[in-house]
Formats: sequence, structure tokens, C-alpha cells
Amino acid sequence: MAAPMSLELLKNLPSPRVPHGGEKVYKDECVFCFENLESKDGLYICMNTYLGFCKDHVLPHFKSTTNPLYLQMKVIKTKKPKEEVEKLEKPTRLAIGVEGGFDVEDENLYDIQEINTLVVLPDRAEFPLPNPELPAEIQASIAGIIAADSASRQEDVAAWDGDQKFISKHSENLKQLDNGVKVPTSGWKCSRCDLKDNLWLNLTDGTILCGRRYFDGSGGNNHALDYYKETGFPLAVKLGTITPNGADVYSYDEDAMVDDPHLAKHISHFGINMLMMEKTDKTMTELEIDLNTRVWEWDAMQEAGSKLKPLYGPGYTGLKNLGNSCYMNSVLQVLFTIPDFVQRYANQVEALFNAAPPDATGDFNVQMAKFGHAILSGNIPKHQLLITEIVLKMKG
Repeated sequence: MAAPMSLELLKNLPSPRVPHGGEKVYKDECVFCFENLESKDGLYICMNTYLGFCKDHVLPHFKSTTNPLYLQMKVIKTKKPKEEVEKLEKPTRLAIGVEGGFDVEDENLYDIQEINTLVVLPDRAEFPLPNPELPAEIQASIAGIIAADSASRQEDVAAWDGDQKFISKHSENLKQLDNGVKVPTSGWKCSRCDLKDNLWLNLTDGTILCGRRYFDGSGGNNHALDYYKETGFPLAVKLGTITPNGADVYSYDEDAMVDDPHLAKHISHFGINMLMMEKTDKTMTELEIDLNTRVWEWDAMQEAGSKLKPLYGPGYTGLKNLGNSCYMNSVLQVLFTIPDFVQRYANQVEALFNAAPPDATGDFNVQMAKFGHAILSGNIPKHQLLITEIVLKMKG
């Protein structure tokens, strides 16, 4: 039961910090376990350090810091009706957490109710929010914490924004041969094979060649890449993606998709009027999005059509795959089958937690112990599995 406290007494407490742009606010999960905003008691965010804790781990933090003010944040999610979900727009950008990109949290699939409370420790006095009578400094800190992107979301967006490009070093002074080549506006074909799609125009001499062969045998025959190795001509534009707004440009020398500010001039050298072009082929970003949203791989992993009994309990906790983290997930699962590793990081959790530095978010021992205990104990509720997409068995 929360102890009573008057608003007047709040004025005698130390003022909290007010987060400004770019500061990390750890409001995704507890520093020492995987309790999160959807847990029964949500998370307690220290209004001085911006570290988040579950109900069990917040008191030790208070005792070590004597910071009395915490913002308790809790979320209740209710799945939206199927017809509402079907109306959602598909991703148009290979990025996470930005407009047009993938939604890490699947927020569009749920109606979300947020419950925020100011909590004062050690008595656990509670002040439901919003409350206009709170001191101005406390209100400013609360508003800043609620508005800030969580630390993990900042990292996800930075790591996954596949649309970030740089200007090619070859763009400014690209050498173009006066060889009389004029390229038609349609009807293209690879100069070395019969492929008529996934074609790239070399911006040095106007040669049209097919793109790379994908892992499944589709795509091209690698002729554009082979041509670069033979000639050293660095830039190519993907035919079919040219529009008045730009196109896909690849730098073989820099091994990356790049921006070419002089693209209109470079393609006009071969008789192509950029303003008259229409998109007829998928961009590389669209192709990658297709790969990341295809259903058949997921169906294959789940053995669609088969009757399987899900496993759950100690040693059977899964890990969430962010799209390209399945290899790391499998390595971690294997590591925690090694007895010495289990003894070091899963069987000595309390000792490692007690030796934690003030900010344990980046401490290897603490975070590895947190992880090991979670996947081996079986204490993670089914609805809070560390992983929902990929479950790797650790036994049998």
C-alpha cells in the first residue's frame, strides 16, 4: 500500500534532472532482468540517472543512490481488430522506427493504454499522472522522460536505417568516354547475356550489364560486377529505377549504394533525359524490403502445416530475431549449454549483480548474467519471451 505524502513535501526533495535531446533513457526493460513496460508493475525510471528497474530491483538502486523520485511507466496493449490491421501501409523504407520503415514494437497492431505514476521511495508514495499541481521541475523531468526515445530504440534506428547513403567520391570528377553510345529509354538487354531485368548502366562508357546473382540463384549473372573488375569503371545506375527524383546508383569501388548529385548530367551523356524517365523496376531498397517481409521463410521455420507442440520452461526460452541477429542468437544459446559458462554467468547472478557498477547497462558481467538467468531459469512468462520469432532448443 502506497504511503500518503503531501504535495508540499515534494518541494523539499532534491530536484530531478530534465533530459535533453540525445540522452539515453532506459525505459524498455529492467537493467537487471527482462521485466518491461507490459509487466504487471511496469518499470520504475530513476528521474536522476534515467535507468529503468522492475519493482524488485528498484529498491537496491534507491539504497545505493538515495535518489527518491521515480517515474513508474506501465503499458496495457490490446490487439486491434483484424480489419484495422489489414489497412496498415506496408514498409517503403529499409529502416526501423522511422516514417515508412518497419515498426519494431508492432505498435500499429495494438491499442495502447499508458499509465504513468510518480513514485517516491522508500515509502512508495504515489501521485497519479498527469498532475498539474506537481512542482515545475518534476513535471519537466516527467515530460522529458516520456517524450524521449528509449535507449534501445535509438540504437535500432541507427543500426537499421538502410536508406542512409553518402555521396560517391567519384561523382564530382567521373570520367565519361566520348564513344558515341546512346542508350534507349526502354527495351534494354544485358550486353553479355539474354537477361532483360536487373540491368545496370555503367556511367563511364554506357555498357548495360546484369546485376549480381542472389543466394537463391535469382537476380543476374554478375556481369556488371565482372565488368568493373575488368575495367575499374566505378559507378553504375540501375535502369528502370531512373525517375526525375533520382535512381539507384552503386559504387563498385566503394562497395555501397551511393548518391550521385550529378546523375542527370551523367546519364544525359548517353542520351537519357532524366525528367522523361518513369520507374519500371524495383529499387534495391524495395527488393530488400520484399526479402524482409516474405512469409515463406517464416512458414518454413515453423514447419507450416505440421502439428507441433511448443516447448516452454527452463532451457527453452527463445530469443527475438531483429532480422539479422539469428546467428548471434544461436551462438548465445550454444554458449549457455557449456557448463563452465553456465556456472559463471547463470549460477552466480546475485554475486554479479551485487558487484555491479552504478550504471550496469554496459557492464558485460551483469548483462550476461541477466541474459543467462533469463533463458535458463524458465521464469520469463510466455507473453514476455525474449524471442517470439525464432526458438532454438537447448536440450535433447
